Amino acid sequence: MTLNPSLPRSARAILPLLALPMLGACNLIVLDPAGDVARQQGNLVMMSTALMLLIIVPVMAATAVFAWRYRAGNKAATYKPDWDHSTQLELLIWAAPLMIIICLGALTWVGTHLLDPYRPLARTAPGKVVAATTAPMEVQVVALNWKWLFIYPELGVASVNELALPVDRPVQFRISSSSVMNSFYVPAMAGQIYAMPGMETKLHGVLNERGNFTGFSANYSGAGFSNMRFAVKSLDQAGFDAWAAGARGSSLSLDRAAYLKLEKPSVKAPVMRFASVERGLFDRIVNLCVEPGKMCMHDMMAIDAKGGMGRAGLYNVRQLEYDKARARGSNDQRTAATETKAYVAELCTNPDMLGKGVAAAMVRRVDLTPLIGAGLPRPRAGAANGPATAQINPVPLS
Repeated sequence: MTLNPSLPRSARAILPLLALPMLGACNLIVLDPAGDVARQQGNLVMMSTALMLLIIVPVMAATAVFAWRYRAGNKAATYKPDWDHSTQLELLIWAAPLMIIICLGALTWVGTHLLDPYRPLARTAPGKVVAATTAPMEVQVVALNWKWLFIYPELGVASVNELALPVDRPVQFRISSSSVMNSFYVPAMAGQIYAMPGMETKLHGVLNERGNFTGFSANYSGAGFSNMRFAVKSLDQAGFDAWAAGARGSSLSLDRAAYLKLEKPSVKAPVMRFASVERGLFDRIVNLCVEPGKMCMHDMMAIDAKGGMGRAGLYNVRQLEYDKARARGSNDQRTAATETKAYVAELCTNPDMLGKGVAAAMVRRVDLTPLIGAGLPRPRAGAANGPATAQINPVPLS
């Protein structure tokens, strides 16, 4: 804004203040959201701020009063150079902040537990209790580079960069990521929660007002991060049913092959809807086994929990780089020609186990040379040069 230089200096200083009422049109979505969970979080922020102002405002006022009262020009001020203690002042200085900290701590502790994102909603609005028989609608969320995928297992449909929800119905989000960490955030509905590859996080929320809102990633994830936004539609039941019917009328279907294409990085991806979704796709995404033939993480962990794959498993160090060589979700095309299938495709019966007890096979001496790097020989006691060996003690299996 350019001010007329011919105006008096005092007028030029006041004119910018006249523009402050225009800020009333700003949408303070965090403090005036459309969902009960976000509203409770906003109230928690306001109450915490008010409690802190109880000590901040008096301190700032006292600073100004002391600076004025004991200024150098005030000859009437009491001069006490030997003063060093006041019981009343000490009580005020320590008691007031202590009480505020106790109240703030109690408020935060209660609010943190009541607004736990993993905790199912007990109400959809003040005075509206969620019945025990009411099941929340499940939405599976996948953060891709650089777009969002929403799967509705209840409806059998999916969408990209568009989240439609019915008003006043509790929603349970199951959230994951395909490559790097992101943060799922719809300010009008609930707080943010991270989306991480190979992991699943949860968030419960509800929208109480119809309207169009915006969701985005609150965690930097690369070149297309600034455009990683999605539309949030809060609809009445009739509107939501119409949206679901429109999704079912799409010509697209989301199976594993389609997902692998969708997973490739793209910027400003348009809204897409899928009429059908392959069963169990989200669980495969979480377990990093969408590719055909790739072992899922939960299968690998189940094998490890039962003692591994025997002697042959000692050499299988590829799983330490489980998903690194695949460069899934990466925009680095240089790895496409050189990537290797660094995963276990299938399990074969260990011939050493056939007709023998587990303990008999586990006590065999195993050559550890491949594990010490480059196949170099390792000195052994009693030998000038020779392969390293180790005794594997039998481990009873349950």
